[in-house]
Amino acid sequence: MSGFTGTLNPQQRQAATHIHGPLLILAGAGTGKTRVVTARIAYMINEGIKPENILAVTFTNKAATEMRERVKDMCRGDAGKKVGVGTFHAFCARLLREFAPYVGYKQNFVIYSQGEQISLMKRAMKDLLIKEETLDPQAVLTKISKAKNYGESLGDPQMDLTAAVGEKYQNEMRALNAMDFDDLLCLGVQLLENHADVRSVLHRRHKFLMVDEFQDTNSLQMRLLRALVPAPYNVCVVGDDDQSIYGWRGAEITNITEFENFFENPTVVKLEENYRSTTPILHTANSLIVNNAGRRPKSLWSRNAGSAPVRIIAVQDDKEEADMVSKEIERAHFADKEPFENFAVLFRTNDQSRVLEQAFRAKKIAYRVIGARSFFDRREVKDILAYLTILHNPHDDISLLRVLNTPTRGIGTTTAELARERSMEKFHSVWVALCDEDFLRQIPEKARTAIRTFTALISKYAASAQTQGVILADLTEHLILELGYREYLQKLAKKPEEYNSWDNGLSEFMNQISRYQERNNKEGLAGFLDEVTLGDDREEKDDIEKKKGVCLITMHASKGLEFPIVYLPGLEQGILPHKRSYDEGRVDEERRLFYVGITRARLKLTISFVRTRMKWGKPQTELPSPFLKELDRTYVEDIDYTQHMKEAVGQEETTNFFAGLKAMLSSDQP
Repeated sequence: MSGFTGTLNPQQRQAATHIHGPLLILAGAGTGKTRVVTARIAYMINEGIKPENILAVTFTNKAATEMRERVKDMCRGDAGKKVGVGTFHAFCARLLREFAPYVGYKQNFVIYSQGEQISLMKRAMKDLLIKEETLDPQAVLTKISKAKNYGESLGDPQMDLTAAVGEKYQNEMRALNAMDFDDLLCLGVQLLENHADVRSVLHRRHKFLMVDEFQDTNSLQMRLLRALVPAPYNVCVVGDDDQSIYGWRGAEITNITEFENFFENPTVVKLEENYRSTTPILHTANSLIVNNAGRRPKSLWSRNAGSAPVRIIAVQDDKEEADMVSKEIERAHFADKEPFENFAVLFRTNDQSRVLEQAFRAKKIAYRVIGARSFFDRREVKDILAYLTILHNPHDDISLLRVLNTPTRGIGTTTAELARERSMEKFHSVWVALCDEDFLRQIPEKARTAIRTFTALISKYAASAQTQGVILADLTEHLILELGYREYLQKLAKKPEEYNSWDNGLSEFMNQISRYQERNNKEGLAGFLDEVTLGDDREEKDDIEKKKGVCLITMHASKGLEFPIVYLPGLEQGILPHKRSYDEGRVDEERRLFYVGITRARLKLTISFVRTRMKWGKPQTELPSPFLKELDRTYVEDIDYTQHMKEAVGQEETTNFFAGLKAMLSSDQP
């Protein structure tokens, strides 16, 4: 037996040494998938298959680089370097470089980045005399991308504005000999499906194909694969239908659940021995995922019995939840010397991290936000914070220029630039320039009226903000309404979920103001702004992924990662499963997302839910996630944290009373 398969378990070895015909490797979470894939490539080369006849396709550049390095290390000489390893997009780019004329392009075509696409889209809109207020360039690009991936039409350019802009954009792309990311896949598929001579060249070249993370493939990638693989179908796909969480991005779970429909009579190998987690964690995960219909049955197990049960903790509200998590991490770090990097908190939505960030700051717990921006970096928070800052100090030019035309009020960049130049020339703030009648006479009437309305609004709210005893949350809510800020966000949003996320951010920000005022009603707006500024280490945000500390990460971004100790907060109906998932028929995908969250944990897992959650300054009753009822309780400990804390406080008081009594009695002794 060769050295590189000798260390594999029986199922892994079967997967690594099965070479001919279609093979589906169902690799559960933490089952050593990457090791199997690289051992399989090394085994094939050892069996006499030419490395240049092997093609391995992955989803990310990071995964491709890791696979390339591992294959190089496992193969003798430079054989590993000759294996074709890359992403779907990189493979198609190479293919199109070679055969570009077949799809109407020159071989020196350029691939446009997102920024270049937006610039071109703006140019196309300008040529058609369409203003950005009418159509959002990014929204049109999103629609074009969806149409390309699903093979749909945007409609009749004569009748539909988006279709007209889309057509103009595509014509411009061709004229510039440019492609975007979606074109690479679309034209790659078109090339292979429509040209038998190109197909036969590729069939001779890539005799053995492997695809990683197969559950994330969409219909276009499946078409590419089918065109690339001739009979006898030497294709190996690796994936886990239980971890298919990108349906909203176009991934087709049927590619893996109905693999037999694409490639007949495949060999199916299940990798079920998990090298990551303990028995309690895996048993709990298995009991959840069996509730999904149509999945390929598999059951993860581990030789690591573990000592800690899975905890499901009920708390009163998100503040108590954040308090519980931060206290536990603080104790484990300072008392037990557990590194902060061993902890991760996984969220369903970005909004959930805000309360926890606050709690961590208060306790000096280092943290990094991955897969989501920090709460204070969110667009809507920065906008309203900028408004509150200029109510406090209108001479803060940076904050003023941020909101001068937000929401859009007819003060264009030219006017803003004139005001800035005037302020520099006269050595005063932009606000002084905006209030200067002499300056206002120099600008067009429309902009002049808009500026007067803006300065009047700021002056009015600034006076209210300085009033003794003002309720800041009410003041901010009135300001948001008078600005029409939510309506502005609604117009700006490319899809409803984007607006919902912004709206939630505003809601969270209002809750934060209310909480500040409960704690501190003397220092008013100035105190609130100081607290936010001092608590926000902006200079450390530049490279947040390299920061040390507890990992705050969305469940989607956590796929493929693992942590010794994991917290999953907010397990409530409406958060997980997300309320939208009921309307969109995606509850099964939400269950898979929860499964991904559970299986990130190596040693300890804590799941929590709140009884009430603040929504627009009012507490709302929450229901626990229906998924919690599905979890088998063999290795689960249910805890009522609120009750537990009351009892702990009671015990502490009793202990303190007796200790005090004892001290008093001993002091009475002669």
